[in-house]
Amino acid sequence: MTQTMSARAGAPERYGGFDVMPIAGAWRGGRSGRSRADLDPWSGETLTEIPLADADDLDEAFRAAHDAQPGWAGRTPGERAGVLRAAAAIFEARRDEIVHWIVHECGGTVAKGELEWGLVRSVLHEAASMAHRVEGRILPSDVPGKENRVYRRPLGVVAVISPWNFPMQLSARSVAPALAVGNAVVLKPASDTPVTGALLLARVLEEAGLPPGVLNVTIGSGGEIGDAIAEHPLARMVSFTGSTPVGEGIVRKAGVRKLALELGGNGPLVILDDADLGRAVDAAVFGSFFHSGQICMIANRVIVDAAVHDAFVERFVERVGALVVGDPSEESTQIGPVVNRSQLDGIRDKVARAREEGAEQVLGGEPGGPSGLLLPPHVLLAGNDVATAREEVFGPVITVIRADGEEDALRIANDTEYGLSSAVFTRDVERGVRFALRVEAGMTHVNDSPVNDDANTAFGGEKASGIGRFGGEWAIEEFTTDHWVSVQHRERRFPI
Repeated sequence: MTQTMSARAGAPERYGGFDVMPIAGAWRGGRSGRSRADLDPWSGETLTEIPLADADDLDEAFRAAHDAQPGWAGRTPGERAGVLRAAAAIFEARRDEIVHWIVHECGGTVAKGELEWGLVRSVLHEAASMAHRVEGRILPSDVPGKENRVYRRPLGVVAVISPWNFPMQLSARSVAPALAVGNAVVLKPASDTPVTGALLLARVLEEAGLPPGVLNVTIGSGGEIGDAIAEHPLARMVSFTGSTPVGEGIVRKAGVRKLALELGGNGPLVILDDADLGRAVDAAVFGSFFHSGQICMIANRVIVDAAVHDAFVERFVERVGALVVGDPSEESTQIGPVVNRSQLDGIRDKVARAREEGAEQVLGGEPGGPSGLLLPPHVLLAGNDVATAREEVFGPVITVIRADGEEDALRIANDTEYGLSSAVFTRDVERGVRFALRVEAGMTHVNDSPVNDDANTAFGGEKASGIGRFGGEWAIEEFTTDHWVSVQHRERRFPI
């Protein structure tokens, strides 16, 4: 085990008890009568086994959150901020432990674990500041003697459903701001990552002083509690990060309530004819293959102007072919396993269909490793109509597409149902900005990777990639609501 993965001297004793979940102030197993093994994607070993929650557990979690929320909202902003600052300090002390779990439960490399740890720490610090940034307004009135006040209030109970790929970060970016502004939370993590997606965060917040019942975790199957969490009458908001089909199902089930959804992506990374190819290759390698491509903002397609296409492909394939593939706990490893067998099968199916549709595979290989989930990076040359370009792959696969000039590159970039993250490379920054403003996406980065590691970014998409925004100032608006209160200061004559 590497130095990064082993406990440093003076580190606190590691948390245990990851076979139970916090519901209504008590850590206990679910009552469904079924359990699920939490597996290490690299070794296939069982990390823990958790008795799963059922609909009754979920209902108890919501009712506990509903009962605890007014007391939490009644705490001063400084008290709520203090809990989140304390959680950030605990993150510092438990860095090795947290990175260890990300590596072994997610199959992420050490670099991925350290990046995710840093993002969550930043989210906790940013969320702590939000407690003092909730602002109301006083608005003018045309009625003599009337004052209109707008109070910004917490929503109440927020339901958070998080995915398996960046589980701790994609839970924390909703949980922490929601708590900061006075909400209580019911959190459902992905079944593949219950510890990093929920239980570790819950332990940290409990140690930091979060009152019992304010954060509840329910670990269970989507079929048993997934629909119920979106439909529960006490959920004032559903915050979901995951696939577009599941997000569309939540929209149908949630009814009249607030939603924040970050869904699928098919990110284009566009390289114009005047791009610095060295910078573009670096960003494309990172933006396509970090965490084995299992990131919603990943570059799914690299669209290259014909004038530089061949030169780019030569340099890109050379760099990708040199990536270190193997055990994610080794610090030198750059590509680790995909998360599970179903994910692997889906990736390989898309690659096979793309090849049948005419894609040229210039790099690839068969899966390996102890669990058989280690898929080496794949590079395909094709048009925008093959499976790996049309669909979100969510694996270590990139399709490079030749474009006939800037307008053709823009057409290809926008020729998708998705609109999450994107990037454009050019030596002319203002040209890049003009191009970016015509891309149909929630995020476009000029001369940078579409995988943005800025914790304060307004994460969110257009088209089938979601609604709402996560991060920074946008989070305060998402997790609060306006309450209009008018005050009539003097007697008024009414028309009837």
